[in-house]
Amino acid sequence: MCIFAYNYILIILTNFKSKFILLSMIDKKMLKLGTERSAIRELFEYGNALKKEKGDGAVFDFTLGNPSVLPPEEVKASLVSLLSDEKIHCYTSAQGAENVRIAMADKLSARFGVNYSPDRIIMTVGAAASLAILFKALVSSENEEIIVLKPYFPEYKVFIESTGGKCVEVDFNEDDLSVNFDDLKSKINENTVAVVVNSPNNPTGLVYSDSDLRRLAEILEEKQRQFSHPIYIVSDEPYREVVFDGVTVPFVPKIYKNTIITYSYSKSLSLPGERIGYIAMLDDVDLAEPIYYACLGAMRSNGYVCAPSLFQRLVADLPEVYSDTKVYEKNRNTLLSHLEKWGYKCFKPQGAFYLFVKSPIESSLEFSNEAKKYGLLVVPADTFGASGYLRIATCVKPETVEGALPVFKLLADKFISKN
Repeated sequence: MCIFAYNYILIILTNFKSKFILLSMIDKKMLKLGTERSAIRELFEYGNALKKEKGDGAVFDFTLGNPSVLPPEEVKASLVSLLSDEKIHCYTSAQGAENVRIAMADKLSARFGVNYSPDRIIMTVGAAASLAILFKALVSSENEEIIVLKPYFPEYKVFIESTGGKCVEVDFNEDDLSVNFDDLKSKINENTVAVVVNSPNNPTGLVYSDSDLRRLAEILEEKQRQFSHPIYIVSDEPYREVVFDGVTVPFVPKIYKNTIITYSYSKSLSLPGERIGYIAMLDDVDLAEPIYYACLGAMRSNGYVCAPSLFQRLVADLPEVYSDTKVYEKNRNTLLSHLEKWGYKCFKPQGAFYLFVKSPIESSLEFSNEAKKYGLLVVPADTFGASGYLRIATCVKPETVEGALPVFKLLADKFISKN
């Protein structure tokens, strides 16, 4: 019996040691990223499981920025036409097919009154790939830093840190969510290579004003002179076409020369699953040519070469059409009117499709967990650099909003009436 027990323990220890040795061969940072999903994805997967258990009608999922509006009819018609081309599924050049890049450059130039060259356009596997590629091209050492303006999309930090560089967060003004320029000035140093601007913003829906962008440009121009090297604005624009109340989104390259755009058609054409976008820069951007080729090198290094050829052609051939976002505006207005009436502190979004709300209790995670008990899924904004806030995706069907209102009211009665 003792021999059996000894052998059993030996087998366990041997297996444990083998597993430990094998795990030590795996990159711990990548293992952590793979096993610890973002707060958004964690809640989304929880919602999927809950729907299987209780049915779709029992779950009010405001987690993912996953458009509920169908793509414009022109998208379907174009896809049907393109599929008749026998070469449509072939590889293109790594940076995108030449005719596609010419079309994209012409569209951007005509729309914004600038002069984009096809040799400064890179077609990418969506905005995430654009950002990962561009950050890797810009960061050359672990001392270098990229600044993000809180609140910010959490994956920025993942993309930046994967380059070996440092993600530096800048505070926001809590009264209107605008940039805290004093904090920004204090964070820029000789190691700063870029500032990320996301407008309309995820998670707040804020559109940075022309005056604030000009103030940012003045600061960066001053710092460029002080440190004798370029500091870029990475203008991340997947929500550029999703705006409300007649708001105009300023075109950042017209305000600050050293601006590089990353763009995705996920939101503007309701094509999040197709992953198509681009990087674009003007010829007069400092070091434009080396940056362009560094981006191609980063694409090669990450295995992102050649965005899907079918969707390259689609976005190049389409006229200027975008998804109808009126339902998102309606959802925004419905939620705003009810939540504010019940005592929630909300910030009225000017674009994107998120409602940014102050948590009724100090811990937004605790509030989110309480809401889960009633099938209401809202994202705590702690990982967005805004603890104590919630992000509510308004790109859902109106019936989801209507079904969720009683739960928001119940939670207001539970938490807000006591304050």
